[in-house]
Amino acid sequence: MELSNLSQEEKQLLASLGNAIVAIDEEKAKKIAEDIVNEGIDPNIAIKYSIADAAIKVGEKFDSGEYFLPHLVMAGDLMDEVGAILGRNIPSERMEAKKVIVIGTVQGDLHSVGKNLVATMFKSNGFDVRDMGVDVPSISFIEKAKELNADMIALSSLLTTTMPYQKEVIDDLLSMGLRDRFKVMVGGGPVTRQYAEHIGADGYAKDAVEALREVKKLLR
Repeated sequence: MELSNLSQEEKQLLASLGNAIVAIDEEKAKKIAEDIVNEGIDPNIAIKYSIADAAIKVGEKFDSGEYFLPHLVMAGDLMDEVGAILGRNIPSERMEAKKVIVIGTVQGDLHSVGKNLVATMFKSNGFDVRDMGVDVPSISFIEKAKELNADMIALSSLLTTTMPYQKEVIDDLLSMGLRDRFKVMVGGGPVTRQYAEHIGADGYAKDAVEALREVKKLLR
């Protein structure tokens, strides 16, 4: 089932779910998710459109200053809850294998807001995201990626003094003979596309919306 095959009423139900998530109305969002399941709408469609669209809108509100970090965390938690309601009704044989992304803020950097938003965007769009937090040593990214057989390592840096640690992860992957095993994407305030290319990263994003486009291009 595709979005174009749904009735106007079903499309409105999906839109209402997205709006409830953006409004961080937990009770309403969970009720609508149950209604979507009861109506027989493909849960994958709801996950792909309602939750993904809501993540983008929440990100826009955060970027504009209308929402703050607590809103971001609550919206992310609600997306997880709604996704669980929808996901438990997907037959196991129709579950898509998720691409695994290890994400974190590099060593010496304690900034988490941008990284958290990117992680939420990834997760709400169907990726298996493992957030390692902040001030993460380069080798820890690599060990976790190896452990999970990850598809991508996403590195955030908000300080010019910590940007070299993004390069260090790539250099360590090269020296360990693992560079071809993982895609590496970098981002953060001072990071530029030119810098990303210079250090040999596979991808770069200036914000969460661009990060989502980039990861879809690299992994899908």
